[in-house]
Formats: sequence, structure tokens, C-alpha cells
Amino acid sequence: MARNASIVERLSPIQLTKPADLIMRQIRKLLLEGALKAGDRLPSERELANQFGVGRGHVRDALRRLEFHGVLQTIPQSGTVVASLGSGALERLISNLLDLDRDDIEALTETRGILELYSAQLAAQRATRKSITAIRDALEAFRAEAKLGKPAVEEDLMFHLAIANATQNPVLATLIGLITPDIIRLHKLARVCEAGRSQKALAEHERIYRAIASHDVKAAARAMSEHVRLIKLQFDAAALAAIARDSHPNKT
Repeated sequence: MARNASIVERLSPIQLTKPADLIMRQIRKLLLEGALKAGDRLPSERELANQFGVGRGHVRDALRRLEFHGVLQTIPQSGTVVASLGSGALERLISNLLDLDRDDIEALTETRGILELYSAQLAAQRATRKSITAIRDALEAFRAEAKLGKPAVEEDLMFHLAIANATQNPVLATLIGLITPDIIRLHKLARVCEAGRSQKALAEHERIYRAIASHDVKAAARAMSEHVRLIKLQFDAAALAAIARDSHPNKT
């Protein structure tokens, strides 16, 4: 038994590589080989999708990530080109992106908490009538799903993105937009949105909305901080429940 335990401990979880990551690895290889250089134009999404044998969505995801982190640039009338950096710097940027663990819920939640807290404060300071209306509409869409007892995951995402847009800081909004889908995906897998969580989140969303609509920065910060804290507690509880299920697979 001790020998078997030792063997098990030396095994690592299998990492399933996403199509976008495989595309990024091939682009990194072309940079290393010198086949791609600063200023070179990439083929169209359609051409790349055909060559890689994947859907255009996977290509778009890879290019979007590379562009956001400065590896690629989109130039009007020219298309997508390699940024004006040395091949070594470009290769290192892609390596960092590939090393990023997008399933690290602890790191993602911690980062989201920082961004969302600042987002709520800025929104309370800067929100226009139009952006407040957008937040309210997103809140009502969430309310409609929550009242039906549904998880309202997509509606939750739209609520937080509406707040991010109200900051009038496009970089902050983009950062939140980049990490929130991964958090939502992991919450779905962990069943965080079950057991009436949407009903509780609705009350939290309402407090956040009221604070932003009244331009109360301190209240917005408190409401968002509490919301993020409760989300983390809910995830921790779901994670423990998942461990219990795995430990006792015959129990329902």
C-alpha cells in the first residue's frame, strides 16, 4: 500500500491543451525560427482557421489574447501584424501567456476582487445616466432569471460588465472582461451557482446598483467588497462539497 501511495503522489494531473494555446505555440515557434518578424502581416482569420483545422472562434481567441498583451497589432487597411518588438521579447510574452493557469480559481477570484472593487468605486464617481440605465437593465435581466430559480450566470456577467463600462476606463473594462468568463466557467463546474445562490446574489447586486446610482463611492466599495467575499465563501463551500462527493462516489 505504501508503495502504491508513493507512485500516486508522483503522478500529476493531465493538462488538456486548448486550441487557442496550440495556435499560440505555433506562432511562438515561427517567431523563434525567424519565419515571423516585427511588422509581418498574419493571414486572415479564415485562412488561419482552415490551416489549423479549427473553428474561427479559436483563432479569434488566440489572436485577441496576443493582441491584448502586445504581441500583435491590428492596423487599419493592413490587418493583424506582429508588434515592433524583438523576437526574444515577443517569444517571452507568449511563453508567459501560455504559463498562465486559467483554472486557478483562487488567483482569478483574488484578481477579480481587486478589479471589481476599483470598478465599483470608479463607476460610482463617473457613471452617467446612460450607464446607470445599462446597469439597471442588467440587474433586471438578472432578477428575471433569479426569480425563475435559474443560475443567471450570463446575466451576472453582463451586470458586472455594465459596471466596468460605467467606469469610463476601457482598459479596466477589458481586464474584467478577460477574466470574468473564466471565473463564470469555473463556478459552473463547481456548481457555485446552485442552491439558491442567484437569489442571494440578487440582493447583493441591488445594493451595488443603488450605491452606484446614488454616486456613493464608499457604499459602492462596501457592497462590492461584500459581494466578492460571499462569492469566494460560496466557491469554497462548493469545492468542499465536490471533494466530499469524490471521496464518497456512491452517495448522492
